[in-house]
Amino acid sequence: MKDINEIRADFPILQRKIYGKPLIYFDNGATTQKPRCVIDRQEEVFTEFNGNIHRGIHYLSDASSEAFENARETVKSFLNAGKKEEIIFTSGTTGSINGIAFSFGERYINPGDEILVSWLEHHANIVPWQMMCERKGAILKVIPVDDSGEIVLSEYYRLLSPRTRLVSVTQASNALGTVLPLKEIIAAAHAIDVPVMVDGAQGVQHGNIDVTDLDCDFYVFSGHKIYGPNGIGVLFGKEKWLTELPPFQGGGDMVDKVTFEKTTYNELPFKFEAGTMNYPGAICLASALDYLEGLGRENIAAMEKELLRYATERLSSIKGLKIYGNAKEKISTISFLLEKIHQYDTGMILDKMGIAVRTGTHCAQPVMDRYGIDGTVRASLCFYNTKDEIDSLVAGIERVKIMFA
Repeated sequence: MKDINEIRADFPILQRKIYGKPLIYFDNGATTQKPRCVIDRQEEVFTEFNGNIHRGIHYLSDASSEAFENARETVKSFLNAGKKEEIIFTSGTTGSINGIAFSFGERYINPGDEILVSWLEHHANIVPWQMMCERKGAILKVIPVDDSGEIVLSEYYRLLSPRTRLVSVTQASNALGTVLPLKEIIAAAHAIDVPVMVDGAQGVQHGNIDVTDLDCDFYVFSGHKIYGPNGIGVLFGKEKWLTELPPFQGGGDMVDKVTFEKTTYNELPFKFEAGTMNYPGAICLASALDYLEGLGRENIAAMEKELLRYATERLSSIKGLKIYGNAKEKISTISFLLEKIHQYDTGMILDKMGIAVRTGTHCAQPVMDRYGIDGTVRASLCFYNTKDEIDSLVAGIERVKIMFA
């Protein structure tokens, strides 16, 4: 395992200054910074072998297609999926969820059927299901959360019914950091033959993920949340579901034969990859995953657990600061408010000190409604952050308090 200085040297942007001060980046939940290997790989794609995939017979197309399919194999291994055909490249988590919401809805949902989500969901795992429910006459049911930010499992068990057709929950809350008890959720759903989708956008980057052991039916995540490029995402789906579901987009590459009378579809995984896919994004995502494997995902998880412990201890010592989300299991994300100081004011002043945090509802308005607030300040940490940076955040918050005293 590299030491922290070597790790930070891998991320060029961490060396720059903001307003003349060293950048302290605590907005990793929104997007992560990119290691040099990903940046270099992108340049290599565009300067060495850029060619449209799956279509050409020339060298560049062959080389690009091979790298793209190798990336699929890398993702399969990273998730421990059963087959590479179960890995679909998409535009991101939002694109993946929208695709399944449309496809699953068209095939399986009838009036009166029910979809279960939790109060902890990002809008991307709420709105597509609401749209599907409106289109199909279905009902969206919501698993409640307690004051600590944990879902109430007894209420989840009660909500499961013969009308439940699918459960779609986050792996970890982007707003509170809560890690959901996925194994219990999935086992209960499977006991009544209900499939489960997991939104892994805030979970996949924080440690090992094994979709075979988890036994989820669908798992989705975004490249830019896991040190890869924007505009690329992954949809894992069990082969039995992907085989049965209709495509959610039509176009080139996802077809077998096209006539004006009828179109037949390509085999998996291409059935769900319409048009020219973001092959540079997929190739660079694979480089990001390889980088994480090189560091060791167990090492990453241990580092982030210690950062979370230290940051929670230091922030909890600040008078007038309240942390929202105190679940027993959390990713390295802390949401807080300072008494009588608006979160935007806190965030703007910290920014002038070179400290990047997120403010607002974090695209999770129902969570904010649950606590009767209109937003929080969120510090989302990752393995390239340090305790010294956390100390600087604490000092910055104390300065904010003085300014508004």
